[in-house]
Amino acid sequence: MSEQILAAGVPIVPPIPPASDPGESAPAPAPRAGPRRHPKTLRSVAAKTGLYAALIAIAIVYIYPFLVQVATSFKTDAEATANPVSLIPSQWSLAAYDKLFANSDFPLWFMNSAIITICVTLGRVFFVSLAGYALARLHFRGRATIFALVVGVMAVPGVVLLIPKFLVLNQLNMYNSYVGMILPLLVDAAGVFIMKNFFESIPVSVEEQARIDGASTFRIFWSVVLPMARPALITIIILSFQGSWNELAHFIVSASDPALTTLTKGVASLASGSLGSGNQYPLKLAAALIMTIPVAVMFFIFQRRIMNTSEGAVKE
Repeated sequence: MSEQILAAGVPIVPPIPPASDPGESAPAPAPRAGPRRHPKTLRSVAAKTGLYAALIAIAIVYIYPFLVQVATSFKTDAEATANPVSLIPSQWSLAAYDKLFANSDFPLWFMNSAIITICVTLGRVFFVSLAGYALARLHFRGRATIFALVVGVMAVPGVVLLIPKFLVLNQLNMYNSYVGMILPLLVDAAGVFIMKNFFESIPVSVEEQARIDGASTFRIFWSVVLPMARPALITIIILSFQGSWNELAHFIVSASDPALTTLTKGVASLASGSLGSGNQYPLKLAAALIMTIPVAVMFFIFQRRIMNTSEGAVKE
């Protein structure tokens, strides 16, 4: 029959398969085998795990003494002597803080440190910014020599300058005064170096329009360039605050009056046992803990803005 149809020239149409029932579900695909991890991936995961474990161990090494300090400040003298490194006091006590604020000059020390630190921070930010802008933008004879001297001062150990500082302050009748404690700290060579390099990263073109409008050099510095240097300014603020708050050697040679004692000198006197006999671990560590709080707060507030050079960038 098919031979007759082919002979007649009629094409043979293949049969159409029957339509499937709409309610009948399609057969499920065969499950695929899970991806096999490459040896390099396994090594990468192992390396990251080892790196994180090492970082956690280093963090514990640095954080553990601070936790011991906090815990010991709430212990009694007997427990602090018997278990000096335990993290949980068996009996919580505020005796160290009561004695610190009631029977010592700690509030006076704190006030002196606050006054000096605020004045030094504000003055240093202003003066190092001026000096950095002058070395970066102004052209005058001897500019390279002055900058070389600034860099050279950074290499001089601070202890070498203690005796000259004492002699100069005594000769100028500034010994035992706030002026003698603040004035020598208003300028810092490292701050000048940081500000000069940051000002040089700002394009000169941003100052041209203000100069065309007749703005003076100081007005350009104060209104145009300085707001763009906010990351560097915040860095100088933190370094100045921390440096003046923790300064000890300069305050030793600049004042001997008990009324001008700062926190660093006071805590050092506590370490020598000036408030009584015994170890006095809770008292000493409570004073050190309170002294740490302002610097820690300042750092955590501004840490994301420290030398963020992308902020304030201008495309030419």
